[in-house]
Amino acid sequence: MTCYGTGVNARTQCAHYHSERDIIAIKFKCCDTFYACIQCHNEAVAHAPVVWSKTERQTEAILCGNCHSTLRIADYFAADNACPVCQAAFNPGCANHYPLYFEM
Repeated sequence: MTCYGTGVNARTQCAHYHSERDIIAIKFKCCDTFYACIQCHNEAVAHAPVVWSKTERQTEAILCGNCHSTLRIADYFAADNACPVCQAAFNPGCANHYPLYFEM
């Protein structure tokens, strides 16, 4: 799975978010492409991001940068800040940005 963005590494960390726990990428509904973060998306394309609706929570739209598994949005929300596949820790601060990506 390819993750796009500015300075993206193999763990999906980018120039904007690169702590040890910043290891998820999100598939953007508007372009069906994984980006490391919303800033990476906005720097790469000329359209506004579209959020995933509540009815689309079964969509595989999260990529774990540690094990490269794709997760359903619902599974990501239920994961308690760790990948349910490899148990790598996710950044709990990502929840502050949910409204940028998901209808809440």
